[in-house]
Amino acid sequence: MMMLLLLPHLVFSKTWRVSRQGPIASIQSAVNQAAAGDTILVEKGIYLEKGLLIGKPLFLKGLNMPVLDGEHKYEIVSIKSDGVTLEGFDFRNSGFSGWNDVAGIKIYDAKNVVIRSNRLENTFFGIYCQNAVHCTIINNTLHSNAADEIESGNGIHCWKCDSMQITGNTITGHRDGIYFEFVTHSLIEHNNSFNNVRYGLHFMFSHNDTYKNNVFNNNGSGVSVMFSHGVNMLGNTFERSQGGSAYGILMKEITDSHAEANHFSNNTCGIYMEGTTRIMVTGNTFDGNGWAMKIQASCSDNTITGNNFKGNTFDVATNGSLVLSRFSRNYWDKYEGYDLNRDGVGDIPYRPVSLYSMIAEKNPTTMMLFRSFIVSLLDKAEKMIPSMTPVDMKDDTPIMKPLTL
Repeated sequence: MMMLLLLPHLVFSKTWRVSRQGPIASIQSAVNQAAAGDTILVEKGIYLEKGLLIGKPLFLKGLNMPVLDGEHKYEIVSIKSDGVTLEGFDFRNSGFSGWNDVAGIKIYDAKNVVIRSNRLENTFFGIYCQNAVHCTIINNTLHSNAADEIESGNGIHCWKCDSMQITGNTITGHRDGIYFEFVTHSLIEHNNSFNNVRYGLHFMFSHNDTYKNNVFNNNGSGVSVMFSHGVNMLGNTFERSQGGSAYGILMKEITDSHAEANHFSNNTCGIYMEGTTRIMVTGNTFDGNGWAMKIQASCSDNTITGNNFKGNTFDVATNGSLVLSRFSRNYWDKYEGYDLNRDGVGDIPYRPVSLYSMIAEKNPTTMMLFRSFIVSLLDKAEKMIPSMTPVDMKDDTPIMKPLTL
């Protein structure tokens, strides 16, 4: 009797079944008839709901991936209740709007919503979270056909949210794969974001968040973290962000953040830092990039330590002589110093900024002379008697062998 009193919603919850040939052929009809806490099972078929509205806590589960088609006119599902779970559906062809953020799935001012194991195809915005708290977006596949930034939306878009969990999703063909604006205390992990027009992941004014173990491949740029603090960037892979303004990570006006154990490969620039303060960059591998890092003179109190720099065209570039960041105990494959006492640390400093890299950044056409004898001669002369490169940008303790990371 006590259990019945404490858990009436578990005891009296009901399961509804929707099918194209059954007595309930509309998902909206089942939602309207169901009570809070009920389960709605939707059988395979194509459903034209013209904007499904869920305004009570329900569990909606698709059986064999039923299709909800927005007919290129409607927001497919609008969730306006706490405690909704949406699982196992195929959402297609949302509407498009130049002034309203139409989505495949949109969460309005709700908490404890779970969006799990769905497919979203050809949507404007994919999954849009507005004023959401403690929501989970897990194991979904989102694909669209964005041609440019203006006429496309983001895959997973979170605005003014807290404590979100974005896990195990695959996002491609959107403006940004994942977008955070005014989002705090949230986790992004094990996602695969590729072939998006602008960024694989984009932060704006979002603090104390973590993204880890994600793969960002062949996006306009991998990740942009802007005007934020307390961001942890751990164990991610950044590949093939290539172009005049392409980066593995763009850090702009951020503070007190941490980039560790990431892998940067075949990017035009691995990490670009502008206006950053107190950023720890440690345990990362920069392999085969154009520039491993660009650190502007507006940066201060950053620490770059314990990283591997291998096979990059240029290791580090900067735009001024002011150096307020520290390099220590990194491995540089271009280091030509010696280790007489055999302690594994080079006996002379390594200067990661080459004269030619500064020239090439300001005059890209000079790259046609790369690897020529005169360029090698200029770089060696500059290392011996620095005149244009920053004297204080150096690693006093370069490691002789690649670090095991």
